[in-house]
Amino acid sequence: MILLQLVHPHMDRSRANRAMLDAISDVPGLLVNDLYEHYPDFYIDRAREQELLCSADLVIFQFPIYWYAAPALLKQWQEMVLLSGFAHGKGGDALQGKRLFTAVTTGQPFESYSGSLSTIDELLSPYCRTAIHCGMKYLPPFVVHNVDAMSDIDIVEQAKRYREQVVTTYEQMHAGTL
Repeated sequence: MILLQLVHPHMDRSRANRAMLDAISDVPGLLVNDLYEHYPDFYIDRAREQELLCSADLVIFQFPIYWYAAPALLKQWQEMVLLSGFAHGKGGDALQGKRLFTAVTTGQPFESYSGSLSTIDELLSPYCRTAIHCGMKYLPPFVVHNVDAMSDIDIVEQAKRYREQVVTTYEQMHAGTL
């Protein structure tokens, strides 16, 4: 199963994340878990979330980057769900061998995430470290920069590219090549 952890506080106003979600919504084996829909009050159902993770082969965190960070609910989710004894530490092998990648959008151009400023890889490194700490394999992220300036046609093209990455990743996992 592919578990999409959708973490967008304003999906009703999103063009890019909405297009990305729409592009993959019919992928076989996909389960969309909209964290802001389920937990607008930030009270996370740990048992539910851990059960979903255990059922997944591939986990995707999809979110917009705001002020060089993920939405706050993703951090809350990590702290409440990825506990020692479950995701890491003694007996914490529930996520061993699973795959994780991030799918992110930014409102700024690529140049805002390069050079002497924080690069996108640096900003996403906590997710790579989290995956490794939990015994997961972190896959290359899917990143779309400058969505605020994109045309609807360009956003649709990026959403198609996202679908290709999700489908290809899942196929490679099941073929044993990833």
